[in-house]
Amino acid sequence: MNKTLLCVSLTTGTTEETLALLHAPDRAFDVAEVRLDYVREPDLRRLLEGRPCPVIVTCRPVREGGRWAGDEGQRIALLEQADRLGADFVDVELEALPRFRRQGKARLIVSYHNFTETPSDLRAIARRIEATDADIVKVATLAKSLRDNLAVFSLLRAARKPTIAVTMGEHGHVSRILGPKFGAFLVFASLAPGREAAPGQVPVRDLLDLYGFRRIGSATRVYGVIANPVAHSMSPAIHNAAFQHCGVDAVYLPFRVDSPANFIPAWRELPVEGYSVTIPHKEAVIPLLDEVQPLARRIGAVNTIVMRDGRLLGSNTDWSAAVKAIEGGLRQGESLAGKTVLLLGAGGAARAIAFGLTERGARLLIANRTHERAVKLAADAGCGVVPLAEVASVAYDILVNGTSLGMHPKVEETPLAAALLRPGALVFDSVYNPLETRLLREARAAGCRTVDGLEMFVNQAAEQFELWTRLPAPRALMRSVVAARLRPA
Repeated sequence: MNKTLLCVSLTTGTTEETLALLHAPDRAFDVAEVRLDYVREPDLRRLLEGRPCPVIVTCRPVREGGRWAGDEGQRIALLEQADRLGADFVDVELEALPRFRRQGKARLIVSYHNFTETPSDLRAIARRIEATDADIVKVATLAKSLRDNLAVFSLLRAARKPTIAVTMGEHGHVSRILGPKFGAFLVFASLAPGREAAPGQVPVRDLLDLYGFRRIGSATRVYGVIANPVAHSMSPAIHNAAFQHCGVDAVYLPFRVDSPANFIPAWRELPVEGYSVTIPHKEAVIPLLDEVQPLARRIGAVNTIVMRDGRLLGSNTDWSAAVKAIEGGLRQGESLAGKTVLLLGAGGAARAIAFGLTERGARLLIANRTHERAVKLAADAGCGVVPLAEVASVAYDILVNGTSLGMHPKVEETPLAAALLRPGALVFDSVYNPLETRLLREARAAGCRTVDGLEMFVNQAAEQFELWTRLPAPRALMRSVVAARLRPA
């Protein structure tokens, strides 16, 4: 179990509301940060008497990202009063420290905030705070990219006093989830989505249930998914559940990556032990790897990266995952051999599916919005091509959507008009979120048999898990985790 404390920021408007949260029977945090800048006419004595857990008293001014717009002297006086009344911690900004006089036994957190960037002299700033009478150093900066988290981890490694170091913004979740790995004194979480005291705070239940915060320590291995967008991804849920079930000391994170070329080399120093790769980076990651499995090289798309002896190795689990899912929708005794398959798409996922289908002997035709990409894929995979405008003439047995059309949140998009669906055909959609896409809904109404993307997703994730851990994947658990998250309540 890690020693990093889990602190929830209480951003309630009254003393009574704050007390109710402090004394809630299902309290899941170790420390509460009472944000006096949110509380109207706070009663500090009542807030601190009989508290069920340690309390940090904070009163953040507007200039430091808080809500206190009143007199600065009154703000400092509130913090001094909290110290006198026995608060466990008092948080004072570095620039305000000369005006604060310690009057009790509270441990002093001296903090620095930067809402515009993560400055290059971050360690020098931390050293300035360490040189004060601070008991705990706190640094919170805006992450303009995922790379800024590495500066925070470096700061934690070099800390001379107990240190809180986080990044804020859309990339800030990484520093909070991995805080225990680098010995952060505590990590701030929000009480629930939409109740963040700072941008990038992760809801406390997500930290505990999704990421296994209590289990993360210095030896915890790091994995993640590279995607853009990434918020919809079910990969963290499925892989973290599998790690926990199998007793693997690892955590899996979502990485929203614009440029793999900027991200992957930088994060080798962490290191990240393995990646899932999805839209739109399956082809772009290939030049960044030390070795690529021959079939993945032929496909021209990598969806799985594993670190072995300091080398990044790329492979593709999409093709076999898709083929198994499609074969599961065939009637008993049927095979893909000789079936006419219309594949929509020519991106990373479609490339893998194309090679898998031709490997099984299907008569494959590819159609894509950009016809030139379809022509190239058809040449690479050794199959046919059809212009998108002429798909109505294809008497297909199986229709496969290898595009992202219909994926959450653009759930009303579809790769093929309903009028072009052939009754009796098998329709497979590689999109798994939502489980029933518009394509599948309309295909079922047209009298088609359908297969959703869940099986492909579970199959490829299970193969990834086995490549990373060399353990059998808990497929039934992985399937149930994703299905539970995707099915309507």
